[in-house]
Amino acid sequence: MVEDGTTRRRTWRRHASLYGDHVAFWDSGPVDVSTDDDGELVLLVHGIAGSAHTWSPLLAQMARRRETRRFVAPDLLGHGSSSAPWADYSLGGYATGLRDLLVSLGHTRATVVGHSLGGGVAQQFAFQFPQHTSRLVLIDSGGLGREVSPTLRAATLPAAEWVLPVIAGTGVVTAAQRLASAAGRLSRHLSPSTWESGRAYASLADPVHRRAFVHTARSVIDAGGQRVRATDRLDLAGDLPLLIAWGTADTMIPVEHGRRAHALVPGSELALFDGAGHFPHCDQPDAFADRLLRFLDEHPPASLDSADLADRIVAHADLDATG
Repeated sequence: MVEDGTTRRRTWRRHASLYGDHVAFWDSGPVDVSTDDDGELVLLVHGIAGSAHTWSPLLAQMARRRETRRFVAPDLLGHGSSSAPWADYSLGGYATGLRDLLVSLGHTRATVVGHSLGGGVAQQFAFQFPQHTSRLVLIDSGGLGREVSPTLRAATLPAAEWVLPVIAGTGVVTAAQRLASAAGRLSRHLSPSTWESGRAYASLADPVHRRAFVHTARSVIDAGGQRVRATDRLDLAGDLPLLIAWGTADTMIPVEHGRRAHALVPGSELALFDGAGHFPHCDQPDAFADRLLRFLDEHPPASLDSADLADRIVAHADLDATG
């Protein structure tokens, strides 16, 4: 546990067992407020091959600002310190796991903040469990367009299970691990986005994480790019406060995806972080925290249920269509 007597916030590593699977998560909130009530909660969802560690700069900013909301950042199954079972690594599977963790923590609703793959999980969570979603924040999110980096597309190729271990065995992953460990010495020369990408790649040295990475990638990507998309369903989130954030220098998922999604959802907000890469919350944590908190302060939590989506879903349906 880390506690700052000035900010009166504490962040500590917690663990849960959900249906026999071990789930690790960081829990950050005010010291003088119970973490087992139904106060406002922000759920932070990392990207593929990542972990809750990616949220460290943001949690540090929350402490400096004496923020009173509770932030929970889990390691998704197959990532970080959580179990990597032979399981469902689809967006729906991850969303269900997050719902179970949320309810287990004594909360009924959360603002869901998703980065990269986590953005796709966050969208799925909002569509699947509107009654548990109070706001939605998408950061350099997957699921909003076809284009994605060649590195991720390569992970879906038929030989990926055999190629990745060979790459790991050549010392490339070891080099990435050493690069990550040298962050303190070289941080002035390489961006936080570069470090986070290196940290994610280094996690593939573990065969269990490598297997989960391949299964996860194939659930959302093929050789041509992303095959899971939410652009035709984004209007379902029309009654949900939505912030879309993007680094303008992202080379993993193009910023045009964020601009297009913003245009598709009237009332949504778009925050572009000039010069930031795929991890704007790490590249520019101070500016990102300011923008996130302004969004949370200006938009009260929504209170939706499945019935609120019914008319929007029906508008997409043509039951008499032929062909």
